[in-house]
Amino acid sequence: MSFLPIKANTETVLRFPGRLSASPLRSPVSPLLPILIVLHGETSTPGRVGNTLRALGYGLDIRRPRFGDALPETLDDHAGAVIFGGPMSANDPDDFVRREIDWIAVPLREQRPFLGICLGAQMLAKQLGAKVAPHPQGRAQIGYYPIRPTAAGHAACPGWPDHVYHWHCDGFELPAGAELLAEASDFPVQAIQAGHAFGFQFHPDVTYAMMHRWTTRGCERLALPGAQPCHQHFARRAIHDVTERAWLKHFLDGWLARMPMSVTSEAAE
Repeated sequence: MSFLPIKANTETVLRFPGRLSASPLRSPVSPLLPILIVLHGETSTPGRVGNTLRALGYGLDIRRPRFGDALPETLDDHAGAVIFGGPMSANDPDDFVRREIDWIAVPLREQRPFLGICLGAQMLAKQLGAKVAPHPQGRAQIGYYPIRPTAAGHAACPGWPDHVYHWHCDGFELPAGAELLAEASDFPVQAIQAGHAFGFQFHPDVTYAMMHRWTTRGCERLALPGAQPCHQHFARRAIHDVTERAWLKHFLDGWLARMPMSVTSEAAE
C-alpha cells in the first residue's frame, strides 16, 4: 500500500496562542510540528484532545480520509498522530477503513507517537493482528463505566480515572506483543500500548457539547443492552469528568515527549 507524500496543509493546521512546550526535549523557541488528526464525520471535531493539544502549543493538521483526504507517507512533518472514533466498524469493507488500518504501519514503523480512540484503537488492534468483534451477548458500553488500570498502566501514566466515557458496541482482543494498560468487565481490553502507540477503547476526547450531540443524534443507541439512559451520562460526568480531564492532559504531555530526539532537532533547524 502506498500513500501520497504530502506536507501539512496550512489551511487545515489550526494554531493556538498557547505555550510551546515545557518538555526539556523540545526547544522553547522553535515552532512545534503539528499533530495529524484523523476524523470520520463531516462535522466531527477532535474535542478535548484537540483543545489540550492546542493548549500545549501544537497545531492540528486535520484530515478526513472518508471524504477524500490523503494520509502522509511519513510522519516526518508531524509530532504524532491521532485517529478518532466514528459510527463505522473497523471490520467494515469501506476503502477508507482499510486504508487507515494499513496506514497505522507508518507511525509503528517510524516509532512516532500514535493514539487511537475507540474506532482508532480498534484499527490499531487490527493492524497488530488482533480480532475486533461485537460483544458475544450483544452488549454495548454507552455512558460511564469503571475501568481498572494495570501495573503497566500506572507506570505509563499515573492518576487514571476510575470511570471513563464510552460509546461503542465492538471491542478488541489484546494484540500479541502489546501491553494491557486498563481492563474492564464487559469489554476486557480498555487500553493498550505497543511501543509509542496507544489505543483507548473509551472517549477522553468528549466535551460537554459533544455529549449533548451524541445523546441526541444517537438516542436510539441508548436502548441497547448495557447502555445507560441519557440523564446518567450527564449526572456521572459531573462526578468523573474532572479526574478524566486532568489525566488526559498528563497523558498527552507524556505521550508527545516520546517523539524521537532526532525529529525534535530537525524541527528546530
